[in-house]
Amino acid sequence: MDKLSGLASKLGGGSKKESSSGSGGSAGQEDYLDKGLDAVETKFGGGKIDPHSSKMRETNEKITDGAREQFEKSTGKHVPEKFSN
Repeated sequence: MDKLSGLASKLGGGSKKESSSGSGGSAGQEDYLDKGLDAVETKFGGGKIDPHSSKMRETNEKITDGAREQFEKSTGKHVPEKFSN
């Protein structure tokens, strides 16, 4: 779990504005990227990771927000609404 936290801090970029609005606005809903990350954690976590706990949910939001930012940086396009909150 420490590796995921470290990855989240690297990908998140430390942008307080986005992380606070991103995690607060999507606390009740999950998009496809969030669900995919939860599925990977459930499958490969060996039962040690509960992707629905509040701590993991915050970490996962940082990871997926960072992935979205990297996608937008590299392609210059926004993530499709189907995959983004």
